[in-house]
Amino acid sequence: MSTIAGKGCARIIPDGEKKPLKDIERSIIKGYRKDIWVKFIKAIKAYNLIEEGDKIAVGISGGKDSILMAKLFQELQRHGQVNFELVFLAMDPGYHPDIKNLLIENCEYLNIPIHMYESGIFDVVDKMAKDYPCYLCARMRRGSLYAKAKEFGCNKLALGHHYNDVIETTMLNMLYAGNFKTMLPKFKSKNFENLELIRPMYYIEEDYIKNFINNSGIWPLNCACMVAAEKIGNKRYEIKDLIKELKKNFDGVEKSIFKSAENVSMDGILGWQKGDTKYSYLDFYDEE
Repeated sequence: MSTIAGKGCARIIPDGEKKPLKDIERSIIKGYRKDIWVKFIKAIKAYNLIEEGDKIAVGISGGKDSILMAKLFQELQRHGQVNFELVFLAMDPGYHPDIKNLLIENCEYLNIPIHMYESGIFDVVDKMAKDYPCYLCARMRRGSLYAKAKEFGCNKLALGHHYNDVIETTMLNMLYAGNFKTMLPKFKSKNFENLELIRPMYYIEEDYIKNFINNSGIWPLNCACMVAAEKIGNKRYEIKDLIKELKKNFDGVEKSIFKSAENVSMDGILGWQKGDTKYSYLDFYDEE
């Protein structure tokens, strides 16, 4: 496997030709059973992400994560014991025509029946946040997907964030935002009633996703952003590099960061926030 580091976004370059679809699908259950399929099922069960009668909108960006997530959902629908519906939503925020065609071709080859729609988000972000576009772009894209999911009558929106995304988000918040906040496996939308966001790839490590895509022969999209292509210093990539350095001296550092978010000791923190209300440990100091 090789990569092209293209101005802020690394792209996976498969080593060979595309494998037959049946072999790609079989590898999810067989070759990647332990590292991908089992962890997909584990997250669904641990956080009760899928329930009987759900209608799930699956966000398809065309990147490695969303491609795998789509195939995982199809396999679960084929072999699982819970009845649910799937709608595959592919938003075009303003892709270059060649990028858009690649997304469509990949989904056709993989038998992922996408509903593609245009949003023009790249143009808006370029005007409103030229210097730091990624945060605004992510929020706008999510809001657009929420709205489209509601149009299709879905009660859940699935995004392809994985194990390493969770770790990196935790570190980003600590080092740059000055808070301890992680990426949750599911939460209810505040702006779209009766709609939940779920992250069923929560336990799957990025390296296995890369291996799966590489072995499939699929050429995925990178972030494909026409706005951020000329930007440098992406903080998430800085965090990736930092974690790589930490791994050299600390065994299991990724697992420790991940687990820290579910092992918070309320007796050992200075303060916390619930909704819009902030609390200090001193508020409860005399109750002990």
